[in-house]
Amino acid sequence: MNSRLMPITRKEFIQIFRDTRTLIMILVIPIMQLFLLGYSATNDVRNIPLAVLDRSRSPESRSLLDSYRAADYFRIAYSVDSEAEIEDLISKGNARAAVIIPPDYARKLNEGGAQVAFILDGSDPTSASTALSAAQLISQAHSTELLTERFSRTGSNLRVKPPVEVRTTVWYNPDLISAHFMIPGVIGMILYAIAAILTASSVVRERERGTIEQLIVTPIRPWELIVGKLMPYVILGFFNTIEVLAVGHWWFGMPIRGDLGLIIILSIVFLITGLGIGLFASTIANTQQEAMLTVWMTLLPSIFLSGFFFPLEAMPAFLRALSYLMPLRYYLVIIRSLLLKGVSLDMIQTDVIAMTLFAVGIMTAAALRFRKRLD
Repeated sequence: MNSRLMPITRKEFIQIFRDTRTLIMILVIPIMQLFLLGYSATNDVRNIPLAVLDRSRSPESRSLLDSYRAADYFRIAYSVDSEAEIEDLISKGNARAAVIIPPDYARKLNEGGAQVAFILDGSDPTSASTALSAAQLISQAHSTELLTERFSRTGSNLRVKPPVEVRTTVWYNPDLISAHFMIPGVIGMILYAIAAILTASSVVRERERGTIEQLIVTPIRPWELIVGKLMPYVILGFFNTIEVLAVGHWWFGMPIRGDLGLIIILSIVFLITGLGIGLFASTIANTQQEAMLTVWMTLLPSIFLSGFFFPLEAMPAFLRALSYLMPLRYYLVIIRSLLLKGVSLDMIQTDVIAMTLFAVGIMTAAALRFRKRLD
């Protein structure tokens, strides 16, 4: 090997190993991506929460529900007494599907053919498509079982018409258009990424150039410096939200069924979370490279564990539990519910409270640490 090449290579390795923080991040991020993608990157949805309205309350209807329990596609989470309760559960996102068994189900079944209604939440096309296919398969399997029992009992020929027919209805996104699901997620990702990355790099850039010291010796108070640094990104985030909403609505046909003012206000609350993470990263990092890597360490889990790409129902239990620590998860529930379902604030108040607590907590911790570092 060239005698001049070895010293340069050795010197570069020394530089890399001296920057321990960056080296650890470089080694950790691939492992994080591997585990997140390995466990979360799946559309094989299971345990879809199902609401049941059984108006028949007969052995025949219980037999049908046992077929849903036996398949791991659904989890009977709610037993309701009215269609209004079903609408409330699906609007809040507590249930992804509902089955309605009519009062005359047992009589119709014994006469040769009964129908049940199956309602799907189309705001998540992946889960809805899986639920639609699973409901049809379960109905066919149950019908085959009933026909087999009837044939063995009477010896008559099998009827061509299935005893149980499932009539499906898709709410909020009847055509199961994926863009209507993805565009609200893109809004959340843009707000989070732009706010965090730009804020972190902006503050660290001041430190790298030495201009942060010039700001410190001025009469500017720490909180004024923080607000002044963050205000441009709040305004940019506001315009980004309007921009994506306008393009999504006019070009991709995404509906905006909720209150536009409420959408913008809650988007700004979520934006504060991204700003806080960027500000906190700037207090940890000494260079813009470190700041970017620090933000990416939080951005990757948020993208994969928030339901942006892959349904949360398809993930293992420990990843679903971990997803509650991701502010983006709550924002995606909020923005999709407002845009696609047109719900009121009380329908999403739990997610709004959780997102607000994250925003206030993260921004407070970041501001205190930033102020302490300035002192």
